[in-house]
Amino acid sequence: MKKIAVVTGSSRGIGAATASLLAAQGYDVCINYHSNETAALELLAQLKSTGANAIAVQADTSQEADVVRLFRTVDEQLGRITALVNNAGILAPQMRVEDMDAARINRILATNVTGYFLCSREAIKRMSPRHGGQGGAIVNVSSAASRLGSPGEYVDYAASKGAVDTLTTGLALELAAECIRVNCVRPGIIYTDIHASGGEPGRVDRVKQNIPMQRGGTAEEVAQAIAWLLSEGASYSTGAVLDVAGGR
Repeated sequence: MKKIAVVTGSSRGIGAATASLLAAQGYDVCINYHSNETAALELLAQLKSTGANAIAVQADTSQEADVVRLFRTVDEQLGRITALVNNAGILAPQMRVEDMDAARINRILATNVTGYFLCSREAIKRMSPRHGGQGGAIVNVSSAASRLGSPGEYVDYAASKGAVDTLTTGLALELAAECIRVNCVRPGIIYTDIHASGGEPGRVDRVKQNIPMQRGGTAEEVAQAIAWLLSEGASYSTGAVLDVAGGR
């Protein structure tokens, strides 16, 4: 069966590393991006230079119409998907809950939770035998923040990732008999640009001494875990949550 993957939020960081690794493993890949077209097109050119079949599609995964358009584009240009990596996620500047407004909270939840539901819905419509599909795999990218809570920094982000953990459990059970596996990777402190979005680009180096392995992780290390959960090597795993967090 031809392997076709959609990786949301893949113009940078964990998403870009995952798209690159999957392309190297023989997947046709859709690079999804929200606004960083330059980075997405650079990654696309890089993948194509290695002989990979890839496309880049702009879509805001918090918007239902954009998600529908994203998957229709993949249908037309690559075919019926077999793998989905729900990775697109945002956080806002570090802040205590008492200072958060509804607009901030809803923006976080729309991308980090609603977006995962919408993309999963469209993937299921293409993977499930109930819709003429041949099965597939979904990996949700959560965060160790779902266990730790991120007090004083990103409790809203942490709560959104707690929802991702629960989505993984429920969806895995819902789809287990339909040849669709749903698993989750929970990265810890990883060197990516997302920390700059929270107002502290050097956050990894500040907190790495609190990590048992005494270092931050790399996007490539997370990508390896995602790729394994998508692979036949994980064929009897569904509903699993794999921490990639240096022991924390």
